Amino acid sequence: MAGRIPQHFIDELLNRVDIVEVIEARVPLKKAGREFQACCPFHNEKTPSFTVSPGKQFYHCFGCGAHGSAVGFLMEYENLDFPEAIEELARAIGLEVPREAGGAGGEDSRRLDHYGLLEKVERYFRQQLRHHRQAERAVDYLKARGLSGEIAQTFGLGYAPPGWDNLLRQLTAQADRELACELGLLVKKDDGSLYDRFRDRIMFPIRDRRGRCIGFGGRVLGDESPKYMNSPESPVFHKGQELYGLFEARKAGQKLERLLVVEGYMDVVALAQFGLTEAVATLGTATTQEHLERLYRTVDEVVFCFDGDAAGRRAAWRALENALPAMRDGREARFLFLPEGEDPDSLVRRLGAQAFRQKTVESVPLSQFLFESLSKQVDTASVDGRARLVELARPLLARLPDSVFRDLMLERLAQLSGLNSAQLRARIEGRPAAPTPAPPAPRRASERSPVRTAIRLLLEQPALGATLATPCGLEDLELPGVSLLLELLELTRRHPHMTTGGILEHWRGRTEEPHLARLAATPVAIGHDGFEPEFQGAVQRLIEQRNSRKVEYLLQKERRSGLTAAEKDELRQLVAGTRPTSGQGA
Repeated sequence: MAGRIPQHFIDELLNRVDIVEVIEARVPLKKAGREFQACCPFHNEKTPSFTVSPGKQFYHCFGCGAHGSAVGFLMEYENLDFPEAIEELARAIGLEVPREAGGAGGEDSRRLDHYGLLEKVERYFRQQLRHHRQAERAVDYLKARGLSGEIAQTFGLGYAPPGWDNLLRQLTAQADRELACELGLLVKKDDGSLYDRFRDRIMFPIRDRRGRCIGFGGRVLGDESPKYMNSPESPVFHKGQELYGLFEARKAGQKLERLLVVEGYMDVVALAQFGLTEAVATLGTATTQEHLERLYRTVDEVVFCFDGDAAGRRAAWRALENALPAMRDGREARFLFLPEGEDPDSLVRRLGAQAFRQKTVESVPLSQFLFESLSKQVDTASVDGRARLVELARPLLARLPDSVFRDLMLERLAQLSGLNSAQLRARIEGRPAAPTPAPPAPRRASERSPVRTAIRLLLEQPALGATLATPCGLEDLELPGVSLLLELLELTRRHPHMTTGGILEHWRGRTEEPHLARLAATPVAIGHDGFEPEFQGAVQRLIEQRNSRKVEYLLQKERRSGLTAAEKDELRQLVAGTRPTSGQGA
């Protein structure tokens, strides 16, 4: 059904569902104090770091950073879109999801039309592989590559017959033809006539994480160029984000330990034929950071498979550069370089599945590949060469997130260059070397940033927002985070019974959401007086900052050009330590 889901219904739904029940129906949870724990369902781990808070209606993994409400969990775990997750939660407690007229309904409906047409075209291509009079060439090619009918069915392989209008003639409705043009299945010429994009090619449906067809890849049967052709970018297909075979790898049923990134569809399918169902392929692009985040949400180890020639190593280096920002603790990237003249398909045939899998296990770690590649460019026996090595490595290591892995990479570079670790860290971070200061004493809660403290406490107990007067006097305080705090205050005043998970849903898709989630997952240490005095104290410190800045501004203006009667009255009240009455100041 088209139309936007009203926000008030989402808020009500999240207040009525129990996130523990939602998650426990899918992941076994164990009680741990006031919360529940489990091994994270979104990455491989042996020690539980996945926590579910019934009080906050919020889950958080301290290993991979996954977090959210019951809605977010269903979206990630069940591969659902936001509206589908809402529908699933509502159905579980017997509610019907209302829809608003207008809004984004037209866009949602159009996307559903795209998915529907792609499903229809996928069925058409599969049918052609079975029944078209020239399909025997395609079948013979697949058999020659060692593929069974079962594996072809698993990946939904099809056939686009030769000719310029086979698909066009199938799509008789004008609306379907317009959709096919938007999806790149049909191409419009300058004179307005249409023709099929894919002709005489084996067709590989490209699926999203829910298994929906979002585009196609086509491989020629002869020597024509290009050998592989992808659907162009469309409203539902973005090749910099999608990975061919990831849906099938997750669906295969085994617990994935690693994912192998190969270069082509045929490599993915051929490896699956040998029982190696953990292979995925990028779609004609280098591996992007979006690809990597998607991979690392599935496994902790990614192995990039490239040809061992110069071109393959250049491609591997681009993958390494894009992988660096994603290398948080617990993640691993490795590189498997194939013998000359081999591809994954031919190598697995020659060695067998077990030996091929062992090669992935013994592949080259990212750290080794990086330092070996850089060391080949310099003379590490000379001072000049070691200095050059540091300069080459500096921009690369600077891209690593702050982590134990980054520290170890710096240690390795220190060994290779002869610099001590402190000097090297200073060089990498672009600052003068200085003695490491003693760690500061932990700040008391009253000494922490009052903005951060107030936000953190509101996330812990949203009802605190209703304890403040409206307005609270912070409306013109220019400090980082104040606008976010004011927005939170307004939301919690209107909905004092909202949970932490419900609050985060209001920030879904906004840049502040990850920051709020981190704060929500941070333990709060509060004294015997409880949350409210600490919250009121943080807000009062902000009001005092606001008043102090206002006094300074008014005194400067008085010296410069004088004050109006209203400004003089406001200054007297501020100096006397009272808050100006409404309307008496900015």
